[in-house]
Amino acid sequence: MKRYHAIFDGRVQGVGMRGFCMMEAQSRGLTGSVKNLENGMVEIYVQGDEDLIDEFLGAVKQGNRFIRVDDYTIQEVPVVSGEKHFSYGWD
Repeated sequence: MKRYHAIFDGRVQGVGMRGFCMMEAQSRGLTGSVKNLENGMVEIYVQGDEDLIDEFLGAVKQGNRFIRVDDYTIQEVPVVSGEKHFSYGWD
């Protein structure tokens, strides 16, 4: 079990990125959260099996026809025990 904190920059707000992340995480059984930041970036916490997290982050970096990731940072953070869902953070 691993947990990561990631910040994504680019065309990541107003393009459905939070919903995209939610679907990608839930389809892999991952927990955590995604939310827009005031500076135009998107913040993600994701927790679960490391291979599934790698798949998830790969999908997010690739985006879709609306999302464009120009830059990102990812760092490992402590696991949150008892977390059960991937949530959609509000601005």
